Amino acid sequence: MLLFKGPRDQILSPLQSVCGIVEKRHTLPILSNVLLEKDGERLTLLATDIEIQIRTAAQGIGQEKTALTVAARKLQDILRSLPESAEVSLNYEDRRLQLKAGKSRFNLQTLPAEDFPRMAAADGQQTRLSLSQKQFKRLLALVQYAMAQQDIRYYLNGLLLVVNGNEMRVVATDGHRLAFASESLSEPHPHMEVILPRKTVLELSRQLADNDEALEIIIAPTQVQFRFGNIEFVSKLIDGKFPDYERVIPTGHNKALRLSRPLFLQSLQRAAILTNEKFRGVRLVLGNGSLKVISSNAEQEEAQEEIEIDYSGDSLDVGFNVTYLLDVLNNLGDDAIECHLADSSSSALFILPDNPHFKYVVMPMRI
Repeated sequence: MLLFKGPRDQILSPLQSVCGIVEKRHTLPILSNVLLEKDGERLTLLATDIEIQIRTAAQGIGQEKTALTVAARKLQDILRSLPESAEVSLNYEDRRLQLKAGKSRFNLQTLPAEDFPRMAAADGQQTRLSLSQKQFKRLLALVQYAMAQQDIRYYLNGLLLVVNGNEMRVVATDGHRLAFASESLSEPHPHMEVILPRKTVLELSRQLADNDEALEIIIAPTQVQFRFGNIEFVSKLIDGKFPDYERVIPTGHNKALRLSRPLFLQSLQRAAILTNEKFRGVRLVLGNGSLKVISSNAEQEEAQEEIEIDYSGDSLDVGFNVTYLLDVLNNLGDDAIECHLADSSSSALFILPDNPHFKYVVMPMRI
């Protein structure tokens, strides 16, 4: 039975959209597969890892109905290795999927479609939000680097999504730093807070386009659905209580510095070369008209960078993990950044001069 016939990219592109979540090694072999469902001329592709499910579609051929599952990575790798201009056909016979392109032939083993696990539809009340793909992609980029990785506090291994009236907020923290960003919504919604898993956030960042096309977000008590372009992306939510982020964001820090982001970033990158490999600490030494970035390591090596700034207050010497500073500077596109400090035992607050919707907090460290 012929499932598909056409240019390589017409089947490779939707396959790549769903393959990102497929685990290379899984306790359930079928989870390494992609489900192909043909219903007339619509060919649906679906992949899942039990926590996340992605569905998209391609243009099939013929009117028959059938369904099968085949190794996702193998199919993707074969298609990628073919010339861009290749005409490809997919044919299902005797429980094998045959892929033809020119004089190339590939026969792939399949597993039954009825054994493929699907995520159940969400129960309970649903809230629908809409914004552009570009807006949400930007929100994720502003905070996702601050998510924890494999923290025992599982609720930190994700991103807090808050809807409050006409505002959407996203917050990420690993306990040492916190990133906050917000965006206006076109219409008001009831207050709600959900935690998106880390893998969901990273995959969404990869998939969303940097354009003004629509993104629909449907939030239910236990799962969230994202619809954009030809893709339907469903994810379970993390069940947990996220820390009170508003209490973490400092107010009233009396030392404000306006810095050139590229200049500060380059100074930190150079100073980072001579930091202690384990602790990665740098000192920020603030004085009249200057900010020094100082680092040293166990071999008694030292780096010192000096940046001229418009500052004439009390001096300060405070230490930070340089990775946390580099992360925020690398993920912002703005030329200028403001740093607010209080004393050597208080966290630093970074904001954007022309954007009140972004805040980044870093805890100090003893050096």
